[in-house]
Order: sequence, then structure tokens, then C-alpha cells
Amino acid sequence: MTAERRGPEAAPQIALPWIVRLRYAMAAGQVATVLFVHYALKIELPLGFVIIGPVLVAASNLLLAARVSKPDAAKTVGFSALVAWAFVLDTICLTGVLMLTGGPTNPFSLLYLVQITLAATILTKRWTWILGALSSLCFGALFLKYRPIPLLEMHHPADGTNLHLIGMWISFSVAAFLIAMFSAKISELLRQREASLLSMEAELAKKDRLASLVTLAAGAAHELSTPLGTIAVVAKELERLATTALNNASVAEDTRLIRSEVDRCREILWRMSVQGAEPAAEVAETVDTAELLAQVCRESPQPARLTLDLDGLAGRGAVSFPRRSVQQALIPLVKNALEASADDSTVRISALRDGGNLRFVVEDRGGGMSAEVLRRVGEPFFTTKEPGKGMGLGVFLVRTLAEQLGGSLTFESPANGGTAAILELPVAEGTVHAAPR
Repeated sequence: MTAERRGPEAAPQIALPWIVRLRYAMAAGQVATVLFVHYALKIELPLGFVIIGPVLVAASNLLLAARVSKPDAAKTVGFSALVAWAFVLDTICLTGVLMLTGGPTNPFSLLYLVQITLAATILTKRWTWILGALSSLCFGALFLKYRPIPLLEMHHPADGTNLHLIGMWISFSVAAFLIAMFSAKISELLRQREASLLSMEAELAKKDRLASLVTLAAGAAHELSTPLGTIAVVAKELERLATTALNNASVAEDTRLIRSEVDRCREILWRMSVQGAEPAAEVAETVDTAELLAQVCRESPQPARLTLDLDGLAGRGAVSFPRRSVQQALIPLVKNALEASADDSTVRISALRDGGNLRFVVEDRGGGMSAEVLRRVGEPFFTTKEPGKGMGLGVFLVRTLAEQLGGSLTFESPANGGTAAILELPVAEGTVHAAPR
């Protein structure tokens, strides 16, 4: 179950079937008690009017039961409000029954606390206070108008203003206040703890995926180092043969290109190795942001299509952060932006200082991202590229790096097209320090 499903609506969803059973039991219990008092104890009660309250509760419960039985009930919202209004109806119906059966002298007036306790357990603090206030007002209203029962009026004056009854009302209000306050607080703390545990579970799952990728990358780097070394040696021999025996400049140039690409592969494999898989351990250094972005442009596939906007630096380009890690994080974002844009369009790279943060924005002129893609972008192995053109790991690794350094990676895609990748990192002003893990 995801964190979204187990948010504020989760408790009412889980408790709703039991609430339905409880409300049926309370309605049946009220009817049984009234009938027992009327026929067994020979106390005259207006049965026709008294039964109205339990009937209304049972009728509304049919709607709740129908809601529970729907196949997609767990996917719909509004459970909190639905349960809360059911408790409001229960409180009003209970007040009607008590007015016809002794008012404040009826010992079953303590049933008001049931709805308050349930609300404090499964509903929000706001609804708990509302039900607590409503119950106190309804209990107080019993003193103004009720049908007295002689057996319950013993030792009490007829006008119902006995100090004992007033004390009952005050004690009830205090009990309702304490239950609402402490139960709601405990319930809120439990929800916060559950949300924290869910967040920790998601973070641990993400770290497990990253650890698996690191292990896979380290294994690939180890296995590929030998054939790349062989290719480099053979390319060097071919270059010597082309320049001496064959005297063929074209072949020599091709072999030099092969050696250059092999060196590039070795650099990539080094970054994939165990040493290169710990970017957060890199020591920060003082970096000129403009020079860093210029280097990113030079290492990009099509530097001519890139435009730099450094107006947001406002003369504060020198900052301290892990240079190599940030540079290697910006390159895949720029590459993705170039691939998403048309061949004749440009990609804009900007940098902005915002207090202690440095924000890099890479904007393309492509077709943009749908809401579904924006929601999933950054998941490992998720890609919108054609098969063979991407593994869906670049954005995931950049986001992981940003979070390790205490920053964030977000994406924005306006309705008129285009996508902006926003990499925001905390930086220091000219201070060399170890980057946070």
C-alpha cells in the first residue's frame, strides 16, 4: 500500500466496516432498552416517537453499508466527512431519545462519549472538537426540555436544576474536553509516526535499488576493463603499422579515434566503479560557476545548440561544492534536453543564486512531459526513449546525487511545451569542506 493510500483517509476506510456494525448494534440496543423499560419495568414511554431516532440511525447505516460494499470504495475520497456526519446524526438522534426518556437524569447520557472517542481515534482533530462541542451543547439542551420519568427524578426537583445534575453536565463537558484533547493528540502522533515509517521504507527501498545498481556497475566495470585494454593495445599496434609500414594517414586517424573512444570508455567505467560510485564523499572545492557550465557545454554532444544564461549569478559565481559530481550530474540533463528538442532548436542552461542554494535550470524546446511521465520521471529503468537509446538510469542517478548533497531535482513542463530540469544544491561561499553524506 502506498503512502498516498495510507494518508488521512486511511483510518476511516479501515474502521468503516466496524463503524457500520457498531451503529447497527447501538440502534438495536436503544430499541431493546426502550422496549424493556416500557414493558418489563412498566414505565410509560412514547414508543412511536422514541423509535424514530434508532430508525434514522439504521436507515443512514444502510447508506454506509452500501458505500463499503462498492468494489472501488478504497479508491474514493470523502470517508472522513462521511463518517463524521454519521457521528453527528448519531449525536442528534441520541439527544432526541434522551429528551423523551428522562433527559439529563437518564444514565445512558454517557453514550455521548462514544462518538467523541471514536472521532478522536479515526477522524481529524477538527472533527473531534466539533463533535465534542456538539455533544456538550446537546447534553446541556436536555436541561431545557425533556420528558421526565418519575423513577429517575427521585431526590431531584421537578425543574431539573438540581446541583447534582448541573455537576453531571460540567463533569461531562470536562470529560469530553479531555478525551478530545488527549485522544486526538495521541492519534495525531500515531499518524505522524506511520507517515515517518512509510517515508523511511520508501527511502530504504530507494537505497536498496541504488546499491543494486552500484553492484551491477562495479561488476560491469571489472568485466569490461580487460577487453577495453586489449582493444587499446591492438589500436596502438594498428596505428604504428599504419604510420610506418602502410603509411596510411586515414587508417592512422581511425586508430587514434578508437584509442580516444577507449579512453573515454575507461573514464566512464571508472565513474561506475566503487570509487566513482561514491560522489557524496568527494571533497568540495571552490568553483567558478560560469567556468563549470562552460566545461559542461564543451563535453556535451552538440555544444553549438547550447545557450548560457548567467544573469542570475549577479557576480557571485564562485562557490564551494563537489565539482566533478555536479558536472557529471549536469551532463545527462543537458543530453536529455538536446535529444528532446528538434535538431534546429537550442537548449538554455541558466544558473541562479538563491541564498545558500545554487539552482541550475536546463530548458529544452521539446514536446514536454505528460502528468504521468512527470510523476514517474526519476524512477530507475523508466524511460520514454526508443529501445536501445536509454536505460532510464540517468535521471535516477542525478536525483540520488542531489539528495545525497542535500539538494533536489525537479521537473516542470508547461502546457505550451518544453521541459525544465531544475537541479538545486546547497553551496558554501568560498569555504572548502567535505560534502554531506
